[in-house]
Amino acid sequence: MTQIRITTVGREFTFNQSVQDTVLRAALRAGVGFPYECNSGGCGSCKFDLLDGTVEHLWSDAPGLTDRDRRKGRLLACQCRASTDLCIKVRIAPEFVPIVTPERFRAKFISMHDITHDIREFRFVTEGRANFLAGQYAMLEIPGICSPRAYSMSNVGNEEGEWHFQIRRVAGGVATAKLFHDLHAGDEIEIDGPYGLAYLRDGVARDIVCVAGGSGLAPMVSIARGAAQSGLLKTRKLHFFYGGRTARDICGEVFLRELEGYGDRIHFYPVVSLPSDGEGSHWRGETGFVHELVRRIFDDHLPGFEFYFAGPPAMTQTLQEMLMVDHHVPFEQIHFDRFF
Repeated sequence: MTQIRITTVGREFTFNQSVQDTVLRAALRAGVGFPYECNSGGCGSCKFDLLDGTVEHLWSDAPGLTDRDRRKGRLLACQCRASTDLCIKVRIAPEFVPIVTPERFRAKFISMHDITHDIREFRFVTEGRANFLAGQYAMLEIPGICSPRAYSMSNVGNEEGEWHFQIRRVAGGVATAKLFHDLHAGDEIEIDGPYGLAYLRDGVARDIVCVAGGSGLAPMVSIARGAAQSGLLKTRKLHFFYGGRTARDICGEVFLRELEGYGDRIHFYPVVSLPSDGEGSHWRGETGFVHELVRRIFDDHLPGFEFYFAGPPAMTQTLQEMLMVDHHVPFEQIHFDRFF
């Protein structure tokens, strides 16, 4: 397989890129601390300057680049592939070095089941151990879909090689349509991972707050399961918030009830923004936005928690601003990956 050499200036690193990889995934696979979050062109975290060489653009209109970035010639490492040897400028940092090196696996589809009216869990199995940290995600190469999709695992690393994904059906989404309607037992896809920085920190003594909205359920369930499995919840508590638009969107409690300590050390807080859903049902629990409920319950005590959250961009942005600006929660206590 042809290898292309990529060199960074400043803190000089040199790594190879295969024809299958993007610049970003090649760097992470080589153990280089290339900044990133979503791996999908939306967040803009993996911007770099191309000093020499040529690249193939996979998505030239990716929203992670601003007009100013384009004028300056900046590129997204997750949305380009080197065509020749490259020299690039990027801010390499140790916090982006993968703890688990991402790899490619052939995965066989084994089962699925519905969680809500629009979220379904898909289970795949690979040969060997499923090696990932609680809260991480993988890139799925789905047959018939031109680009990979990022989905978070809902289970934890295991010896059986199982990868579970809780995926929300997107109206008009070609990838979710393929998964929801055309996937059959025994079908194979490629899994590339793990990726993601919002993984469970098991050396922290603070109580845990997980906040999820929509398909952000999966990584937060993984965090809760990881915390329970590792024994963290013997000495601390976990507070799990889930925000939905209507009552039928609420989910997650069934997974928490399976964990030791539910109701004692594990607490569930559902909230909906539209208590009347137009179909005659009416929600009688907490109402409003999920970040508002977090603030109502903990208020001035927020700096004492370790936060993990996942969900729509508006939710994650608002929650981050509330924690950091309004309540001065230190940045190192806040963990999330932005998806768009």
